[in-house]
Amino acid sequence: MRLAAVAAHFGRDVPRALDKMAGIVADAREAGVDLLVFPDATLGGYLADLRSPDPNALPPAFAEDSTEVGRVVAMAGAMVVCFGYTEETLVDGELRHHNAALCVTGDGILGRHRKVHQPAGESLVYAAGDAFEAFDTPVGRMGMLIDYDKTFPESARTLALDGAQVLACLSAWPASVTDRASRLPQDRQSRLFDLYDSARAAENQVVWVSSNQTGVMGGLRFLGQAKVVGPGGDVLARTWSKGALAVAEVDVALEIARSRRILHHLQELTPGSYRSGGTP
Repeated sequence: MRLAAVAAHFGRDVPRALDKMAGIVADAREAGVDLLVFPDATLGGYLADLRSPDPNALPPAFAEDSTEVGRVVAMAGAMVVCFGYTEETLVDGELRHHNAALCVTGDGILGRHRKVHQPAGESLVYAAGDAFEAFDTPVGRMGMLIDYDKTFPESARTLALDGAQVLACLSAWPASVTDRASRLPQDRQSRLFDLYDSARAAENQVVWVSSNQTGVMGGLRFLGQAKVVGPGGDVLARTWSKGALAVAEVDVALEIARSRRILHHLQELTPGSYRSGGTP
């Protein structure tokens, strides 16, 4: 099957974002893509400031049954499409927002994820999710993470143990805001972004599809660096800092079986030896 990760800029203009998504979906369909992973915050863009988000300039929020989400479902058709958005829910009469992702086809929603791990000031804007759950799709069993989630090995490991063979990580991952480099490839966050992608794929022996925003939002400069990574940690296709599509043709079941033929990490875990539930 063909797997594709999107590197592109999506801002506050939602109609423009939907038109841009439709164009990318059409190009991917022409290229024979089966799974297309858009970045975090595809609908409405990400925060403009991680440390002190402006409450008057937040991304627009949408219910799961909104017209905007419905348009993405309709454009997906037979393709499996993952995308990020700000989800709005009503809990006990109170509006709550999540940094969230949906996985859809033209038949509807296949899976959903709310970002669990929150950096810096994100918790001032979003409620945290509390679970990582795999789900079945036409391209096999999958799981999703949202950018900072991939910093924590337990996130991807939970999904792999739940049977996911393809993990989609949707990001709005910026360059360092405290130690800026003159060139993105030299940026500390750029190196970490790539390191986590390969490490999470290799340690779980899964196929990893990593998307990311590009361009600038407020004080944040996003890295791009979308990629598809094989179960050995090898990068099969990637973009750089500009908008582009990373496309790789992968026999997922075959590659995973090959990587686990001698060393099967999930079967060789020794949970009794690991500390869990504690704090440093």
